[in-house]
Amino acid sequence: MNRAVIAAGAGGLLFFAPLLMIVFQQKYPRWWFDWNLELQRFVSRVGAYMVLMDDRYPSTTDHQSVHLDYAYPDAERDLNQWLPLVKWFLAIPHYVVLFFLHIAMVVVVIIAWFAILFTEHYPRELFDFVEGVIRWDNRVIAYAVILVTDQYPPFRLSP
Repeated sequence: MNRAVIAAGAGGLLFFAPLLMIVFQQKYPRWWFDWNLELQRFVSRVGAYMVLMDDRYPSTTDHQSVHLDYAYPDAERDLNQWLPLVKWFLAIPHYVVLFFLHIAMVVVVIIAWFAILFTEHYPRELFDFVEGVIRWDNRVIAYAVILVTDQYPPFRLSP
């Protein structure tokens, strides 16, 4: 299942309240931010484990080898008051591209599994591709779901 769908579904309970707070009061409660950040970190750890990038079972508390962070936004200064209403719509091109990248990622992970089985190493090019898709996915989630930035995510695999 797509990591964005999992994060959006689980975090969806706390998606609309921050959206309404940003739109009507220009505030982003710190605890909502912390919850969404930790949820995205956990989903990223599970994703890294599932695509063979980490052998350790994902922890609910330790950050392990996945490092994800973004700055707490000052809603009045850093976020447009009305943009959260359309960010999900503006991100549609990303959803389309990420759909195909996730299909490619499944194929790459299967190839990597065989490479790991026979060589005991994850090929660097395959690892970089999977890492890039995860990064891209996280940028889109931060923009359209977590609502912590108004900077439109770039269409690229690199950071």
